[in-house]
Amino acid sequence: MAHALRLAEKGLYGTQPNPRVGCVVARGDTVLGTGWHQRAGEPHAEVFALREAGEAARGATAYVTLEPCAHHGRTPPCADALIAAGVGRVVVAHEDPFDKVAGAGIEKLRAAGIGVQVGLMRDAAHELNIGFFSRIQRGRPWVRVKLAMSLDGRTALADGSSKWITGEGARADVQRWRARASAILSASGTVLADDPHLTVRLPGDERFVPPLRAIVDTSLRTPAGARVLDGTAPTVLLHAPDARVPAHLADMPRTAVRRADGGIDLHAALHWLALQDVNEVHVEAGPALCGALLAAGLADELLVYIAPILLGDRARPMLHLPPLDDMASRWKLQTVDRRQVGDDMRLQLRPTSVAPAQAGAQ
Repeated sequence: MAHALRLAEKGLYGTQPNPRVGCVVARGDTVLGTGWHQRAGEPHAEVFALREAGEAARGATAYVTLEPCAHHGRTPPCADALIAAGVGRVVVAHEDPFDKVAGAGIEKLRAAGIGVQVGLMRDAAHELNIGFFSRIQRGRPWVRVKLAMSLDGRTALADGSSKWITGEGARADVQRWRARASAILSASGTVLADDPHLTVRLPGDERFVPPLRAIVDTSLRTPAGARVLDGTAPTVLLHAPDARVPAHLADMPRTAVRRADGGIDLHAALHWLALQDVNEVHVEAGPALCGALLAAGLADELLVYIAPILLGDRARPMLHLPPLDDMASRWKLQTVDRRQVGDDMRLQLRPTSVAPAQAGAQ
């Protein structure tokens, strides 16, 4: 199964909105065939593995990181392919929560007399497709907030200058996190201040699906000529229902999101993105939007790059968060991963406590 998970990771950038899936067909310790899902609309992992195994698949064991599909989508059901190949056993890491599968694949295999084992390396399989599970089970994408800061917790000088806080290694690492996301979320303030491209730039010929650029632009302030309007990647503007549409944005994809607290309702915005089949959202924005997501309990993960520099007291803080009344109300974060990236430290953190701004509402 570990081999199948490594295969599934090869589809990290290309399968959206589908999950990343790997499959190994084996007899004892002998691998007969391998495969992974490479791109939405193309054959699934089981098909590639069975093709490679050929007749040797009969009576063998198939290790699959996600429950084989049981319905006709853009490809035929993988459960049917496993049955037709005559495999003797199927080991599944994790059930598929999608309503057209959701146990139906496992039941179809068992009804055909194939032994099925479920749960081997389940946590690793869930982590690999954490955005897919979030979209299906919670109705919103997994939200990963990227932050780059100095050792004293600053993200820009007082005049907004922020290039470059981190080094080349960290910036290259961010491109890979962008590539695995279905959407890159930012705000009009960032567009006005930095004019970012918000696109993916990977070395070589790695295949990826260009993520949607989603810009929170309550009053539709994005200027003509902004790089996010350049057509190199799909872009949508998320604005308030009463926003006046300027002429240069008349033909731009956009959607009205209900208002909340002077801006747009971030819960509603994320729900809309889930309806567009967005699994993972990579956030690159200023301290206002990033802080609002954390305060609303919508930031599932923080990806923090810490550079060995100091920017001083007048520089901008990492997040804008509401003040706390006492230490008991502090946000608690779990360290999922920490590693050196060039000269910078990267922390992968997940909130483990209810956001203080939300605690009273529960």
